[in-house]
Amino acid sequence: MISILFGGAVSMVLTLIGTRWAITLLAKRGYGQEIRDDGPTSHHTKRGTPTMGGTVFIAATIVGYFAAKLFTMTEPTASALLVLFLFAGMGAVGFLDDFIKIFRQRSLGLRSKAKLAGQTLIAVTFAVLALQFPDERGQRPASPFISFIRDISWLHLAGVLVVIWILLLIAGMSNGVNLADGLDGLATGASMMVFGAYTLICIWQFGQSCATAPGAKCYEVRDPHDLAVVAASLTGALFGFLWWNASPAKIFMGDTGSLSLGGALSGMAVMTRTELLVLLLGGLFVIITASVILQVGWFKITKGKRLFRMAPLHHHFEMLGWEQVNVVIRFWIIQGLCVVIGLGVFYAEWVTGG
Repeated sequence: MISILFGGAVSMVLTLIGTRWAITLLAKRGYGQEIRDDGPTSHHTKRGTPTMGGTVFIAATIVGYFAAKLFTMTEPTASALLVLFLFAGMGAVGFLDDFIKIFRQRSLGLRSKAKLAGQTLIAVTFAVLALQFPDERGQRPASPFISFIRDISWLHLAGVLVVIWILLLIAGMSNGVNLADGLDGLATGASMMVFGAYTLICIWQFGQSCATAPGAKCYEVRDPHDLAVVAASLTGALFGFLWWNASPAKIFMGDTGSLSLGGALSGMAVMTRTELLVLLLGGLFVIITASVILQVGWFKITKGKRLFRMAPLHHHFEMLGWEQVNVVIRFWIIQGLCVVIGLGVFYAEWVTGG
């Protein structure tokens, strides 16, 4: 437990201090956010706000994790390293996107095909590696089964289908967080709640692991304790970043941050065998993504009519006249409810024995 607390504390302190330094550095270099011309007019005042803040909490999370490993003198595990690889790799794709936006002074960065290619390369590499590295019990970080709270026995995927499933999950979650990152603190606070939930889930799975407490209800998760360290480090890092990212934001995470968080979220889902449960735990991201899909679909079906005043959904409420801070707080409440319900379902499954 000490490593979990230590990792979270180190990450939080590093982000609290590091983000302040990053704001100054990025502002001096003129690395400011470009704003969509078709967005709410109130957002135009944010033009020039330092962006790429995701680099700070990516670095803080990684340092926090390895500091916890050094403090407890324990070796990193394959599961944790793979989640961190996915986290940093997706962040690298987002960094390129952000840098191009700044360099070319436009709100669009990488071309869609190049961005998709980068995400696919990182995701496929993660998926292939996650199916390797069996431990002494033959347990691998990822499973060939689709999972809800545990592997679903009749949803076995063979060969390349496993990689495709993991790829779709990563693409969906990373882009979901990316779409939610449109208001000060919205994606940061919502993500912090989900990673906090995963910290609790991993701690519980560690206590009920088949490796140490075999039984009918045990969890076949390879490295639950180390995954808890990663989740706690992410939670702490986001807690520190939110200090500077809350309204009025002094810095934005950019695609560097949003893509990395979506990658880490899907990575945790794969490693903890909660691939479908993550859709409930991260319910706000699912709702926001669905609003974009519905908007595009309705626009095409009705030949030009809009279902919402603007998508993603949080901008629709802004266009209705809601203050930005009210939208964020109410969406945080929705995300909090999703986390509570998700944790309730997770615990209820254990109580009832599945």
